[in-house]
Amino acid sequence: QVQLVESGGGLVQAGGSMRLSCAASGRTFSSYAMGWFRQAPGQEREIVAAINRSGGSTYYADSVKGRFTISRDNAKNTVYLQMNSLKPEDTAVYYCAAQARFAIATRIRDYDYWGQGTQVTVSS
Repeated sequence: QVQLVESGGGLVQAGGSMRLSCAASGRTFSSYAMGWFRQAPGQEREIVAAINRSGGSTYYADSVKGRFTISRDNAKNTVYLQMNSLKPEDTAVYYCAAQARFAIATRIRDYDYWGQGTQVTVSS
């Protein structure tokens, strides 16, 4: 298994930027494709971005495309989510997740390991 810990969340004004980090404990971090999900109050968890094992392939939800960037540093066992031009509707708990089933995945059910989440609040 792999343990995931998110960090970097907090309060930011609309239009601002924030970078989330997800640190993995396992030695086999590079064996996992990673994803970022988010869940706003009263809403279902949704995919934000995903990245394959090497970092050469990415996926973005339409709602964040052009504003968010997912990346990873396998030497540091860390995946990042750079968030720019933040909007109040980006407010949510953001979760890091890992899976080794597919090269890249966008479904919650495809992910095996999850972090505890980090709160991101965007004020208007």
